Amino acid sequence: MYIRSCPRRPRKPSRTRRTRTGTALRVLALPLAAALAVSACSPGSSTSTAGAAARAEPAELAELAALPKSTPSALAPYYEQKLAWRSCDVPGFQCATMKAPLDYAHPGAGDVRLAVSRRKATGPGKRLGSLLVNPGGPGASAVGYLQSYAGIGYPVGVRARYDMVAVDPRGVAGSQPVECLDGRRMDAYTQTDTTPDDRRETEGLVEAYKGFTEACGAHAAPLLRHVSTVEAARDMDILRAALGDRRLTYVGASYGTLLGATYAGLFPDRVGRLVLDGALDPSLSARTLNLEQTAGFETAFRSFAKDCARRRDCPLGRRQSEVGPRLKAFFGTLDGHALPTGDPDHRRLGEALATTGVIAAMYDESSWEQLRAALTAAIEDKDGAGLLALSDSYYQRDADGRYTNLMSANAAVNCLDLPASFATPEQVEQALPSFEKASPVFGKGLAWASLNCAYWPVGPTGRPHRITAKGAAPIVVVGTTRDPATPYRWARSLTRQLSSARLLTYVGDGHTAYGRGSGCIDSTINAYLLHGTPPTPKKRCS
Repeated sequence: MYIRSCPRRPRKPSRTRRTRTGTALRVLALPLAAALAVSACSPGSSTSTAGAAARAEPAELAELAALPKSTPSALAPYYEQKLAWRSCDVPGFQCATMKAPLDYAHPGAGDVRLAVSRRKATGPGKRLGSLLVNPGGPGASAVGYLQSYAGIGYPVGVRARYDMVAVDPRGVAGSQPVECLDGRRMDAYTQTDTTPDDRRETEGLVEAYKGFTEACGAHAAPLLRHVSTVEAARDMDILRAALGDRRLTYVGASYGTLLGATYAGLFPDRVGRLVLDGALDPSLSARTLNLEQTAGFETAFRSFAKDCARRRDCPLGRRQSEVGPRLKAFFGTLDGHALPTGDPDHRRLGEALATTGVIAAMYDESSWEQLRAALTAAIEDKDGAGLLALSDSYYQRDADGRYTNLMSANAAVNCLDLPASFATPEQVEQALPSFEKASPVFGKGLAWASLNCAYWPVGPTGRPHRITAKGAAPIVVVGTTRDPATPYRWARSLTRQLSSARLLTYVGDGHTAYGRGSGCIDSTINAYLLHGTPPTPKKRCS
């Protein structure tokens, strides 16, 4: 699935919605990682006929069943463990290692060791317990997010009353990470042409996918069968118990909303205060998610195009209708004539990296100025460095050519959670018209990106399903009307599924809403976290 939350910058008063510093997160549209896209048309845009057609889902879906309230005796040692906290490398934070069963069906078959971190409540005020955070992905480090943003950047009042806590999900970052390709091979992989024009290019793309998945299978075979969202949600309940909390209080962004909703479905009686920001819809197939996310990126791109055309430094024209065709034409020139970038590893900017750079900027409108500058340099000066930098930030590649395991874990989770969108290149070719209708600029590349899971070495264990979490305390679902990665319709759908959900709407651009500059959104969520007061029905903020 493509999904991630955008990086955040330090908190400061502003009318402009801000982004996050630190790690990047899922609803990741990872053009070459696992494809489980997410998107739908939001209010203010026309309904995509492609998206509507893709929603031909089964009339009846299975409901995620709650687990027994009593803890099985075989799991008691995990639930009764005491975490040995120690100082982290980051001042002010503590770290620990938590054990969970590799296979919940066979707890005696071995353990996984999960990285946990916390920053204790600062006071003043009575401590409310622990607040678990997850930034999304799948594949983004929750511990990194906590230490770089949430533990120091969440509202002072929230950090005063809660211990801020994170656990890297199994297979991610500090929790026995799934590793597939080294930096050099990842560089080659991210430059693979994802818009093949003939059989030779199609075969090259298929070989790239097969090489990636074979490497994952070779390096992480035992764990690959046990990195599902359901298992990660069950790990969260063990952590809740280890922290001494009767109920789970949680803020999940992007893919983190699927984790939180899954937890609520499995353990409705243990739900405390849950915020699901930038929601996924668990009832959709991978192909529908991919197609709707493609439409979501088109919605975001149209907002960018409208803004760009108004500005003197827009390199794509002075009319909104010109921006998309000119960008697509620019991508076409890169297909055979990559631009120099000055990269010490001699990477050039081809169509794949350029497309990723543009997609990266769709996650937050504060990146649009940077995108305009990067496009100007590439189009007018034949300098691809700016777009390469955006692409590198998206893939979490550092200046030394090292990648986090974001892409590897993203594929591992997505390909396990749902059956593949497509089984063969021929199926992709048949679906191309609907994807290109959903997004004339990004549709072709995102359709081909959806083929990755066809070659995954482990079969899927999940299926589309509904989550009702009957009996759970009130849950807050947050949706942004022009969210590129988790379309607003997903938030509405998840709200309808969950028996106790309240929908909080942000009317605007960008991916996720909490902590990004809307005083209305922030004050509403803070009141819920601190006082348990959910938003009024159908509340909208701007």
